Amino acid sequence: MLSIPGGSPRTPDVQVGPVDLAARVDEALAVQALAFGLSDDEIEVRRHIVLRHLLLRGSRALGATTVTGRLVGFVYGLPNDRAHWWSTVVEPYLRTTGSEGWLLDSFVITELHVHPEFQARGIGRALITAITDSAGEPRSILSAIDIESPARRLYRTLGYTDLARQVHFPSAPKPYAVMGAPLPLRRAAGADN
Repeated sequence: MLSIPGGSPRTPDVQVGPVDLAARVDEALAVQALAFGLSDDEIEVRRHIVLRHLLLRGSRALGATTVTGRLVGFVYGLPNDRAHWWSTVVEPYLRTTGSEGWLLDSFVITELHVHPEFQARGIGRALITAITDSAGEPRSILSAIDIESPARRLYRTLGYTDLARQVHFPSAPKPYAVMGAPLPLRRAAGADN
């Protein structure tokens, strides 16, 4: 367990460690809805996706919880499988940039979200570095909305670079960027997300 000190009673100390995400999926999706702006319909769709992902080989999750047990952040991921939906969508974009090799032997960060009241304290950094530190793959890939954002800045400080931009997922209103980084992730001073 990693402890992140709080700054006030509204933002108490946080512990980062293993979490039974299937048991806490509704709490996790409430965090994601606040951090990502999801509608109730989107939450219900994602609930089924998360639960299905957690059954896949090598899937693992970490959570960030307060001392009272409140879930304020989470990450989950798994070794990439080129037959999975995400890979089939991003592969043509990666092929165009000559980056399709990143789909081989990579650990995919499927979701990473921190409650807005707890962002900019290093929780996102702690979650993503802890989960990738336990990965057996030599690299990590992820997708993020293709805008300049605190999340994309965080990923860059960790060594992620753009592999493809303007990636369009079916039913997603905004384009994404696919990013990749060698493991272990770069360590940097300062707290983000």
